[in-house]
This record gives sequence, C-alpha cells and structure tokens, in this order.
Amino acid sequence: MHHRIDALAYINRLRDYPPHQKLVFAFMLFSLGYIAPLHLQMVITLWLAVWIVVYAGIPWQLYAQLLTVPLFFGLTSSLALVFNMGHLPQAAATKDVLLGVGAGHFFLYVTLQGLYQALQAIVRSVTITSTMYFVLLTVPFAQLVTVMRKWGCPPLITELLFLTYRFIFILAEITTEMLTAQRARLGYINCKRGLYSLSLVVSQLLHRTIEEYKEISLGLISRGYNGKLTVWSERGYHPQKRYLFEALAGYTLLLVTTVMHYSR
Repeated sequence: MHHRIDALAYINRLRDYPPHQKLVFAFMLFSLGYIAPLHLQMVITLWLAVWIVVYAGIPWQLYAQLLTVPLFFGLTSSLALVFNMGHLPQAAATKDVLLGVGAGHFFLYVTLQGLYQALQAIVRSVTITSTMYFVLLTVPFAQLVTVMRKWGCPPLITELLFLTYRFIFILAEITTEMLTAQRARLGYINCKRGLYSLSLVVSQLLHRTIEEYKEISLGLISRGYNGKLTVWSERGYHPQKRYLFEALAGYTLLLVTTVMHYSR
C-alpha cells in the first residue's frame, strides 16, 4: 500500500503541474474546509475526489480505501457525541430525544443535536483528510521537501520529515514481512496464538527498526554525509491554465458561499 502510494505520486497525471501551486491549493481548501458549513464541506470532498480520481488518475478503489481511515476514526470518536447519559427524569425530559433507554436511575438517549454534531465531526475529518490525500497522492516527497526549503523552512525540520517519511516505509515493510512469515506458519490460526504472534511482532519491531537505522546511518556516512540531505528536483513543470482557472474559480465560489452563509 505505502509503496503504491509513493509510486502514484510520481506517475499521476498532475505530476508535471508545479508542486507549489498544488500545495497552496491544498492548504487553502484545508483552511476553508475547517470553517465551512456542513454542505460545503461535502462539496469540497466531492471536488477533491474529482481532482484525485479524474484529473490525477488515481484508482478510485485505492482512494475509497484511503477514505475508510478517517471514516473509521470519525465514527468511533463520534459515539460520545451521539449517546448521552443522565439522571431520570431530567434526561428523559430533553426536547430533542430521538431514542432512549432507561437503566435504573439513569437514562441513555440519543438526541438530534448529538447526531448533527457527530455528522459534522465525521464530514469535517473526511474533508480535511482529503486535502492531505491530495498532497500525498499528487506531490512526490522530494518535490515537497524542495518547496518547503524554498519557502524558508528550517533544514532541521525538512530533514526530520525526510527521515520520518523513510522510516514509515521501513516500518511498513518490516511489519508486512513479519506478518507474512507468521501467517505462513499458522501464527493466527486462533485468537490465543494470534495474540502471541502479535506480541512477537511488537517486540521484534523495535529491534529491527534500530538495526535499519544503523544501516542507514552507515550508508549516509560512507557517502560523505555532511549534515544536509540533498534531494533531486525536477524543474520542467508544465502548468495548465485550465486547472489554474478551475482551482481559482471553484475556491472563490466556495469562499463567497461560506461568507454569505455566516453573514445571514
């Protein structure tokens, strides 16, 4: 999965579009998606899906699979907003109660306001995550680091990001190899053995990661590492006026609609 995402960032249809423009576009939608009303957040999510799936050519199956991550965390975290508990009879007298169950002196209930707040939280998380997916799937990490350096980001931060990004792939690769080996030996044939196998993965993961870190450090030193990581950056970008016009026009329309919504 991780290697496929990294590969798509280099071969998508928007790869020749200037990375700084894609980053600005994603940041503007990120900010707007945080404050926009619910219906406009849904519009932003659908619009980003068009950019990612149609314009960039990312497989919709992969994008749908990625969206399950914010959906899952949104659903699990919104349970506290949906379900409320109070003492009888005050809780039962709440006006917007849709469903309730009494248990002794307590009353577990669901309100219309709670459902709306949960929906807001889920949609906002999906919208904001979609903007980050746009950057992840259309901007190669080397270009991202280059743009951040041009914008004056401290070298320490960019190098930490680069190393963190590298170690994410290392952890994913090590975990996949260990899980595959355990499945081949029927390590997850039942619940008890599955928990034991999972504990082995966790205990060995730190050791393997430290070994990989030592190998990377030796590799950098052998190649003359002087405290600065240099990445290759392509300069032959080909901006298209059509995409630029659509981005500006669409964002302006969303911004004006948001202002009109809150100025009522």
